[in-house]
Amino acid sequence: MNKSRRDFIKTGSLGLVAGSAMFSTSARAFANILGANDTVNMAVIGIRGRGGSHISNFAKMKNVRIKYLVDIDENLFERRIKQVEEIAGYTPKTEWDMRRVFDDKDIDAVAIATPNHWHALATIWAARAGKHVYVEKPSTHNVWEGRKMVEAARKYNVLVQVGFQNRSFINTNRAIKFIRDGKLGDIYMARGLCFKPRADIGIYPDGPMKEGEKFRLNKESSHYEPPYTQSYLDKVHYDRWLGPAPKRPFNRNRFHYNWHWFWDYGNGDTGNQGPHQFDVARWGLNKDEMPVKVSSYGGYFAYKSAQETPNTQTSLFQYADGTILEFGTRGLYTNPEGVLLPDINITGDGKISSKSDATPIKIGTIFLGTEGWMQIDAGGNWQTFFGRHNEPGPTSGEKDESYNPLDLVGSGGGGHFGNFIHAIRSGKRSDLNCDIETGHRSSVLPLIANISYRLGRELKLNSNRESFIDDDEANKMLTREYRKGYVVPKNV
Repeated sequence: MNKSRRDFIKTGSLGLVAGSAMFSTSARAFANILGANDTVNMAVIGIRGRGGSHISNFAKMKNVRIKYLVDIDENLFERRIKQVEEIAGYTPKTEWDMRRVFDDKDIDAVAIATPNHWHALATIWAARAGKHVYVEKPSTHNVWEGRKMVEAARKYNVLVQVGFQNRSFINTNRAIKFIRDGKLGDIYMARGLCFKPRADIGIYPDGPMKEGEKFRLNKESSHYEPPYTQSYLDKVHYDRWLGPAPKRPFNRNRFHYNWHWFWDYGNGDTGNQGPHQFDVARWGLNKDEMPVKVSSYGGYFAYKSAQETPNTQTSLFQYADGTILEFGTRGLYTNPEGVLLPDINITGDGKISSKSDATPIKIGTIFLGTEGWMQIDAGGNWQTFFGRHNEPGPTSGEKDESYNPLDLVGSGGGGHFGNFIHAIRSGKRSDLNCDIETGHRSSVLPLIANISYRLGRELKLNSNRESFIDDDEANKMLTREYRKGYVVPKNV
């Protein structure tokens, strides 16, 4: 690659000089002349679950090359190498230590799909090395280190995109425009929900599995995980997997995927599926500030297992102007009737009926306004209803000539992943559909909800600062103790 172009992609000012029209124009022209056909070299860090989607999306993009697959579990490499070869026709390198990838001057950007507890440190290390970052949601494991991610992105002049894909869904953008245009009246409440069944994960001893022993993600699943025998673990860099988290022995139940249900690494479903709905809710409410109050209650019901996070949880937030944001997760049942819609009737035989034609959502967001209400499902499809009897209004399935999709979601193509690459090529932070600051503000909401849940009380917040009012115990939970060698620094 042309050296000047390489330098531009990695360390150019990226259009970040506020108010400099001359710079923005010259940067765009430079990218168009030299960058349209230049290759963006990437590494995907964390390749087991969500990382597979990162690989699929980036590998099929023109002039994007996945140079490295990075994971602490070297058992995963063979399958993911084959995935890249089948999609793109080349063989990527593999590496278990992400720091060696950051040292490679040819790498322009990294995609991070690690467990949550690694998001901040991996992003900060990448930013220090001048790499652009696509990081999965929630952007951070705790509030304090999330703010450090924002500081690192700005200090090292790199782009950081958070994986809130709704920001790049045309239908979700149309829904937000519909709300912002006042067509539902004044919005006084948003409600996010996740009715997503999570089965019993059981209890397992520490240490490797015995030869021939099988391990299921949960007791109801027919899917067996790889046998975590000693021969398997010989290819797992477990101490590196722990990273910033406390030192403790290996346990199959705290490793692949089930890490979501332990506070050291994950944030429960409120901080797993929930961040998507929190983001849409905050976006529709047009709230960039912190709420002034949060309360969250629930528990782990029905099962006896090692899981630490709740499978049923309700969180309530109030903003200074009285606006309400609510989120509920139900992990025992899918709730086949979906959300109980306004104007519900329950007949004598117990069946639920409504005068509307709504298709109830199980994962999504509801907005309540003074003139009507809207529901948006996880894929961005939406319906509106008006009046006391929920008369159907406009939906995402109808044509709307009043907007230009490119104005709403950027011109990169390829969805949220494509938008990230487009912003790298344009050199403009403003082209990102979910810059780290935006992603951080949405990620904070489930994190503070979990603090309220764990303390069992309502908390008051300083809406202009990311802290609780007169509550040292709650403020201590905004961060964590880091292990030596894996410290998120105060000064990034």
